[in-house]
Parts: sequence; C-alpha cells; structure tokens
Amino acid sequence: MHHFLSIDLGATSGRVILATVSAERTEMETLHRFPNRLVCLAGKYYWNLYALYEEIVEGLRLAGRRGVPIESIGIDTWGVDMAFLAADGTLCGLPRAYRDPYTDGVPEEFFAKMPRREVYDRTGIQFLNFNSLFQLCAARREGSSALEQARQILFIPDALSYLLTGEAVCEYTILSTSQFMNPRTKRPDPELLAAAGVDASLFPRVVMPGERIGTLNDTVARETGLGAVPVVAVAGHDTGSAVAAVPAENERFAYLSSGTWSLMGIELPEPVIDERTYALNFTNEGGVDGTTRLLKNITGMWLLEQCRAAWAREGKEYAYPEIVRMTEAAAPSAALLDPDAPEFAAPTDMPAAIRTWCAEHGMPVPADDAATMRLIFDSLAAKYAEVLRKLQSLAPFRIECLHVIGGGAQNDLLNRMTAAACGIPVVAGPSEATALGNVMVQARTAGLVGSLAEMRRHIRRSIATKTYEPEYESEKR
Repeated sequence: MHHFLSIDLGATSGRVILATVSAERTEMETLHRFPNRLVCLAGKYYWNLYALYEEIVEGLRLAGRRGVPIESIGIDTWGVDMAFLAADGTLCGLPRAYRDPYTDGVPEEFFAKMPRREVYDRTGIQFLNFNSLFQLCAARREGSSALEQARQILFIPDALSYLLTGEAVCEYTILSTSQFMNPRTKRPDPELLAAAGVDASLFPRVVMPGERIGTLNDTVARETGLGAVPVVAVAGHDTGSAVAAVPAENERFAYLSSGTWSLMGIELPEPVIDERTYALNFTNEGGVDGTTRLLKNITGMWLLEQCRAAWAREGKEYAYPEIVRMTEAAAPSAALLDPDAPEFAAPTDMPAAIRTWCAEHGMPVPADDAATMRLIFDSLAAKYAEVLRKLQSLAPFRIECLHVIGGGAQNDLLNRMTAAACGIPVVAGPSEATALGNVMVQARTAGLVGSLAEMRRHIRRSIATKTYEPEYESEKR
C-alpha cells in the first residue's frame, strides 16, 4: 500500500484527502473539509490564503495522526487568480478574487494595445473578463501596491505549495489558464505581459505535472508529524486533474466536467488555434503530459442551485429526489433558454430572471416551479448537445462517447437527458475525478503507474461507472 495526500480546493470549499494506492485500485478518504470564503475589504474581493493554509495544515495534522507513511502531497485549485510575493518572500497582501468586478472593461482597453485576434493567436485562450492577463492590467491600472512591490507572482496552487515548502514554481496547467502563456513554448509570453505592464521575469520556473517542487518546511514537517514529505506538482488546475481521471479506453472521447459550472472538451496532443476556434471562442488549456484540453465553458447546475435558494427563501425546500420527480412529471419545454445568457450570471432572484428572459424572447413563461425545473434540465441537455456538435466539427477523430466527471456524474436525470440530446453514449463517473487525477500524477511520480493510458486503466479498476445509451434514453422520454 502507498499513501498520498490530495489537496483539492474549489471556489467555495476545500478538502484534504488521503489516498491509498495498491496495484489493483485506489481508495480515498476525506480527512478534512473546510469552507473557502471570499473576503470583502473596502469593496474589493480577496481569497483568504492564510486561512486556506491553516486549514491545509490542519488536514496534514490529521494525516500525521494516522501514522501511515505519506509518499507525497499534491495541490490543485481553481484557475486564473494570483498571489504576489515581496522581496523578503512574504505575501504582498491577499490574492484578488476573480469574482471582483475590477476587470470590467479591461479587455477592451487591452485590445487598444494589442488586437483581440493577436491575443487569441498567441494564447488560444477564450476571452473572459477575469483572465489573469486582464487581472494584471486592472491591478496596474488601479496602482496596486501589491503588484508594485511584487518580486514574484504565483498562481494559487503554487502559492500554497510555496507556503508549505518555500519553493516557488509556476505549474504548467494553471499557467495555461492565464491568457498570457504561449501554448507552443509553454512559457509566459513576454510581449503580452509587457502590454499589461508586467515583466515576465516575475514568474518563476515552469514545471510540468509530476515534477517535484520541494519538501515540507521544517515547521510544517514538525507540526504535522509527517516529516519532510515531498510536495509534487500535479495538474494544478482542478479541471486538468479531473480530465486526467477520465476513465477512457481510447482517445476518441469528449468529457464534461459537470457541476455548478460545466466544461466540455476533447483532449489533443497540440493546441488548435485557427479561425474556427476563434469564432467559437474555444479555449486551449494545458493537461497532463503536455496535452491540450480544447474546451468550452458552459453554465451548469448554477441555474437550478440559484432557483433552489430563491425558493427556499419563500419557504419551499425542494430536495433533489423531489426535483427529479417534478421535472420528469412536467411536460417537455416548448422552447429553450440559453444557460450562458449574461442575465443568469448573478441575478438576485433566478426564477424571476428566467421568467423575464422567456418573456423578452417570446417564449412561454414557466407556469410553476416544476415547469422551471424542466426548462433548466431541457436547456442544459440541449446546450451540451450544441457544444458537442461544435467539438465534433473541430475534432480530428470521431467522438464515440461523452464522459461525465465530477459532481454532475451523480445527476442521473441530467445524464439521461444529455445522452438523448447528444445521440452518443454518456459514461458517468468518477464523481471524485479531480482528487483521483491529482493522486494518479503523484502515483506516477512514485513509479506506481506509467503512461496516462495506464493511469486511466487503474482508475477504471478503482471506480464504478454508469453508461446511458442514447436510443434507450430517448425511448424512455
């Protein structure tokens, strides 16, 4: 038996997971779960990196009490956000959060310095207001003292590994979310950064998933009882780790990392940056073994979650089994909404926003909560099918199945509807894809598995998946 620690941080919560890897399978146990809350100071939004560090160390303490030898530790988080280090190695304040509106209007300002198409040709990354490139521009525009004093810039997983080890690195997959990485050289683009008012030398050495960063510093090693355990660079971007855990049998698959937000894409050996991907605003992000994840961001269960919150405020608490029953009993939607419409990004009342959107677009307004639920599920399945068709037009191979990973793998109803809408088999699982991908990269560094294909074979032995056949699901509907 070999033991590893997977530290998996999302935008709302984090976990420290103990993984036990044998020749046949991997088993995981969550040792510590904790919230990740935005901090609002003077109207600006930050991540409390110190609190996250303390929670991680607490998880390491719990691992130390188990008395099992830990072979390594890996950290993955959300993308784009950064921490600034001063000359003495301390943090220049807290990292700004991507939800902060300080980047509003910044992309348009940047395109006056470098045309939008040139930015895409240099990076292959979709345009989002909160991309790291535009965050640096916004920080420079507002005269950020943290950026002014910075002697190094670290992405969030790299900042946390720095706090644990004292070693500063720039992990490839998390760098690829920034919109200032050249996907051909896999390094920061000096000209893009110069246009943002930042010197590329502020970013430390780039490391690939599987490279050793350092070992726990003396203080953490002593406090946790773990000793000088190595910290390994995994796919630091959580989606990169999740896609590494797709239990595919060959390369002819698409994946849907499904949860509050969804990402659908394919895995390729090289980026695809051309007129088609530019027009469709597809993104090329880094994956394990230098692969490229050609993907599209899609709003996921955010609409339903926000509706549930609004209904709860009215005293209507819908448990998920009841939602399934109500949705299945409701008539199919006569028309569909666009889950990615900006009106649904952050409304104060999601059911009201849906009703307003339908009315303004000449669609039937949902008559009740059940009709709203059905509209959301029908619209998401249709959106997934639409993006899959675009991927099929871009893929150099025939896409034979869609792997649904992450929390959405447990959404039986949506998976059934997605199979029917997409017309190809949907394979659901693993739900813990991010943590599994994190662990598999560590296991490979330890010499327990070899290629990415072998990692995926091991995952297939470790988990149960469920397949939804499109013809069967269509007949049931």
